[in-house]
Amino acid sequence: MSYQETIIQLNDHRQKLAKIRAEMRALQAAITPQPVENYVFDDTDGKVTLADLFGEKPDLFVIHNMGKSCPYCTLWADGFNGVLHHLENRAAFVVSTPDDPLTQRDFAQSRGWRFRMVSHANTSFAADMGYRREKGLQPGVSVFAKTADGIQRVSDTGMGPDDDFCTVWHFFDLLPAGADGWHPRYAY
Repeated sequence: MSYQETIIQLNDHRQKLAKIRAEMRALQAAITPQPVENYVFDDTDGKVTLADLFGEKPDLFVIHNMGKSCPYCTLWADGFNGVLHHLENRAAFVVSTPDDPLTQRDFAQSRGWRFRMVSHANTSFAADMGYRREKGLQPGVSVFAKTADGIQRVSDTGMGPDDDFCTVWHFFDLLPAGADGWHPRYAY
C-alpha cells in the first residue's frame, strides 16, 4: 500500500477514535458518583486527608503509582511534570505511592518532579479504589469531586503501555516497528 493510501486509512481510524472519545465524554458526564471515605495519608509534613488534597479546587486527580520500584510508573510520572501547571489550573493533582514520604521526597527530587506526593502505605486506599489486587499494586488514576455531600469518586481508569496518559507510546506507534520491545529505564 502506498504512503498516501496508508495515511488516508490511518486518518480514518483517528476520526473514529475521536468519535469514540466524544461518546466516552458523554458517558463520563452522566456517571453516578461513588461516595468514598476521607482517607488519611502520610506526606513529608505528617498526616493529610483526602479532603485536604483538594486544596481550594472542587476536583482532584489521584495517580495510583506503584512507587520507586517501577520504571513504568516513573516514566508516567516524568511526563506529568510537563502538564502539571495545566492540570492544576483546573483541578488538584497528587501522586499516591506505597513508598514512605522521605523515599518519595528523595526520589521526586532526583527526577525533578514538582507534584505533590502522598503515601498510601498502611491504608486500604489502593485496595478500596481497585488498584491493589491479588497480583499486587496496579497503576491508574482516580478522579474525585468534593461536594456538600462529601467526597465522591467520579472516574477512574488503569494505566499501562499504549494508554492515553503517556505520549511516549503514541510517538512509538508512528515508527514502522512500533516500540519494538522497548522498556523504560531510570536512566539512558
